Amino acid sequence: MGIELDPSIISHPGPWMQRTFLDHYGLSVTDCAAHLGVSRQNMSTVLNGRASLSAMMALRFEKAFGVSAETLLRMQVAYDLAQLKLRGAEPDVKRLEAA
Repeated sequence: MGIELDPSIISHPGPWMQRTFLDHYGLSVTDCAAHLGVSRQNMSTVLNGRASLSAMMALRFEKAFGVSAETLLRMQVAYDLAQLKLRGAEPDVKRLEAA
C-alpha cells in the first residue's frame, strides 16, 4: 500500500519541469522548444500547466535532460487523478463480485 497524498497538494509536472530544467540550464521556452523540436506554443502550454504532458514530450525531456520519461508521466497521471477527485468527477461504478 502506497502513501496517499491529499489531491490538493499534487501539482502539474510542467511548472516543476520549468524550474528544474529550463531555469537550471538558463534556457528560454523558445530555446528549449527549438532544441526539443516542438513548437514554442506547445512547450509553453505544457510548462505552464495548461496542457497535459504527452509520452512523446516526456521522451524528449528524457533525451535532453536525462530525467526518466516514466517519472514525468507518473507525475502527470497523479495530477490528472487528483484533479478528477478534487472536482468530484469519479465515476459511479460498483465493484463487481465474482459469480
